[in-house]
Amino acid sequence: MRTRLLSFVVLFSLSTSLVFAQGKATRKDSERWQQHANYFMEIDMDVNTNRFQGTQKIKYTNNSPDVLDQVFYHLYFNAFQPGSMMDVRSRTIEDPDRRVRDRISKLSEDEIGYQKIFSLKQDGKDVKYEVEGTVLEVELAKPIQPGQTVTFDMTFEGQVPVQIRRSGRDNAEGVRYTMTQWFPKLAEYDYQGWHADEYIGREFYGIWGDYDVKISIDKDYVIGGTGYLQNPLEIGHGYEDAGQTVKKKVKDGKLTWHFKAPNVHDFAWAADPDYVHDKLTMDNGMVLHFFHQKGQNEKNWKELMPLAEQAFEYANEHFGQYPYKQFSVIQGGDGGMEYPMSTMITGMRGSLLGVTIHEAMHDWYHGVLGNNEALTPWMDEGFTSYASARISRHIRANGKEEEPTIENLGMAANGGYLRIAMSGVEEPLSTHGDHYNLNGAYSAASYSKGSVWMSQLGYVIGEEALDKGLLEYFDTWKFKHPNPNDVLRVFERVSGLELDWYNEYFVYTTKKIDYGIQNVVGEGNSTKVTLEKVGLMPMPTDVVVTYKDGTKEVHYMALRMMRGEKPAETNDPRVVHPDWPWTHPTYEFSINKPVSEIASIEIDPSKRMADVNRENNAWTAEALDNKK
Repeated sequence: MRTRLLSFVVLFSLSTSLVFAQGKATRKDSERWQQHANYFMEIDMDVNTNRFQGTQKIKYTNNSPDVLDQVFYHLYFNAFQPGSMMDVRSRTIEDPDRRVRDRISKLSEDEIGYQKIFSLKQDGKDVKYEVEGTVLEVELAKPIQPGQTVTFDMTFEGQVPVQIRRSGRDNAEGVRYTMTQWFPKLAEYDYQGWHADEYIGREFYGIWGDYDVKISIDKDYVIGGTGYLQNPLEIGHGYEDAGQTVKKKVKDGKLTWHFKAPNVHDFAWAADPDYVHDKLTMDNGMVLHFFHQKGQNEKNWKELMPLAEQAFEYANEHFGQYPYKQFSVIQGGDGGMEYPMSTMITGMRGSLLGVTIHEAMHDWYHGVLGNNEALTPWMDEGFTSYASARISRHIRANGKEEEPTIENLGMAANGGYLRIAMSGVEEPLSTHGDHYNLNGAYSAASYSKGSVWMSQLGYVIGEEALDKGLLEYFDTWKFKHPNPNDVLRVFERVSGLELDWYNEYFVYTTKKIDYGIQNVVGEGNSTKVTLEKVGLMPMPTDVVVTYKDGTKEVHYMALRMMRGEKPAETNDPRVVHPDWPWTHPTYEFSINKPVSEIASIEIDPSKRMADVNRENNAWTAEALDNKK
């Protein structure tokens, strides 16, 4: 009996400790462990065959509490082969990406992409491996213990495919090489396990680490991309400072470019013999680099430079301080795509500003915050779309409007979201990016609904709390991998409100918001208003009453499950009514003035709430008169 009691006490103590430990982990959620991988690569590019030989050393630290007996690498270039998953997916999905369609299926042997692994060792010992499509499956020579660092040495060859999607050679604007997703890259292992997703043209997820990369290429080529050039005086091409003497070290007709990139989760570069390289040094010392084809749209490229500086200044103030000392805008690829410290954009556009702002903001929400972009693309694409819309409005206003008005905050993405919400093909934001039934459903959810998630949150908690939360989110989760709960917890802390319901409805379901004014009845010197919740998603409700003398009054009903209310957002008088329980389909409140003095009553005139039917949101005295 005593032994049993002692065992119970030990078990109780252990379980109690575990609960407290879990509680502590929850309270200090930003301390979640991260794997770490330092890359050392040397690449020799043959511009005649479009192939490159590579050696790669990775120092991989297992910071997880788990013993690892296998690892996985991404071999993204293998997607550009007939019969690949990307090829089949593009040929069978109902609305294929117009840039891909059936192009991969028609590639010849010298047009395909590939990454061939010649050797792989773990701490000097050969390991067993097998290529499965775009994934290299590796059986370790010895399990990696928690806290242990091991070294992987690899030799490999790559062939650059013709440019189809993001990566490739000889794009439509003549750029020779867009080298993205170009090297064997370790898959991420996190608290959810391995993420060795096949590449079908969607999103990416990677391990933070330091990159040390040497690229040998024909001496006439100019390279721009991730990282700081370590040998500018051996390279020239505009990397040197004014007055410095360049002594190029050409060997066998090639220059070797040496880059280092600290604390990034990917490395991308582009190269072309006709690149013009411009740079702008900001007041804070940060350098913006611009690489574009000589003679192509040069006026717009010049005009872009000071505007890009304004964008970074605004982003630093409102979304978090950019942690690197440079950023490069590079002509390449097939549209616009984000990479650490850089972006690839097509350069023959009427305006280069919008795409540059959007891709640059990805360096905040993809490059630094680094959520699992494949699993939760809306946390990157949506938040980036929200931030870039704010920056664009600020620049269009020539700096006069420090903050966009409340009325404009919710409008940028609402249209795209409302179309998909009413289309019958919407899928929840929790859908894995690769597994949406339609490309259009993926885009509308990730970009539009993801942006609405943020702008609408300003309606729920107030714009002041939203702005504070944006900065705290960045500072708390930079260089980590936040998930949907993590970002929500930040906004709970800054607002003091419970917000779990927000994700439960808006992320994990496709339930819609639809509030309406059911009835307005005069009752002597007061007016009774009946609201109805038509849609299945509950929301707090702002109702603005405009009187015939032009004055306004706000009537506010928080949701009971919020456990509080947002602060007043305007100088108009506000009446806070009892909370609205989500189970109740209707809600009545009184206005302490006769109906004869009221000009209009409207639910959410700011239009930040993604109400799918605004026709029932307003009542007017004119409508009442017409009924009479």
